[in-house]
Amino acid sequence: MRRSISKFLTLLAASFLVMVFGVREGLPAARVPDKTVVLTLDDAVKSQIEFVAPLLEQLGFKATFFISHAWMNDTEHFLSWDDVADLHRRGFEIGNHTWTHAAFDQADQAAKLGQELQMVDDALARAGVPKPISFAWPGDNFGPEALEQLRLHGIRLARRGMQPEVPYGEVQVGPLLDVTRNDPLLIPTTGDAYPDWTLEHFKEVVAGANKGKVVVLQFHGVPDTVHPWVNTPPEMFRQYMLYLKQNGYHVIALRDLAPYYDWSHLPHDPMAKERVATARKK
Repeated sequence: MRRSISKFLTLLAASFLVMVFGVREGLPAARVPDKTVVLTLDDAVKSQIEFVAPLLEQLGFKATFFISHAWMNDTEHFLSWDDVADLHRRGFEIGNHTWTHAAFDQADQAAKLGQELQMVDDALARAGVPKPISFAWPGDNFGPEALEQLRLHGIRLARRGMQPEVPYGEVQVGPLLDVTRNDPLLIPTTGDAYPDWTLEHFKEVVAGANKGKVVVLQFHGVPDTVHPWVNTPPEMFRQYMLYLKQNGYHVIALRDLAPYYDWSHLPHDPMAKERVATARKK
């Protein structure tokens, strides 16, 4: 009897996590559909609510907007907290990107990460946005101590960059996400959008979304006038999104990856022991 009750409570808790976060504790992982693409946008750039969000709504696409306060005092070019709340109300995922957008690859820096996560959480709470379960590594830098801080804070999914597999700034196809091999807190970026991307390159990036592999896209502003090295021209972004729509891609937010992980047996990712400091602009 006790064993039956215990099993029932375990399944009940697992079902709750699936409903709220998509996390399938104690349940088998779902199969990753072909043509699954995760769409993420960083740094709370104003064009994300002025151009990106309306386009994604027209196409029926999901996305994660990773919010950092680092530039939000520049209200002409970056989102306000009311803007962030509006994105949340419209059904998009809001992720944590730290308060200052500093690097957290070293142990002394990692000690400050928990406080920075909490500062973003508190600001989001004041705006009526729930505590994020998703995170993006600022500057694509990470280390084992910071990884532990994410776990302690309750972050379930985190996106890193294409590094160390692809040097920053090079227009190459980055690593695909394999949920059986990649730690959910070190989800690799397959495509980090640069101004000199072409539609042909974009097609190469998303072509790998099959046989259980997921393509993860990282954008910033559309356009991004303050950080031109990660600018995406609006017309090019429109072409990328239309290509996904016209070719039957399943475009999701980072949190939507949760059902595809086996949370009872997470992969042993050797990258979790690495310390990656990317030589990139802020």
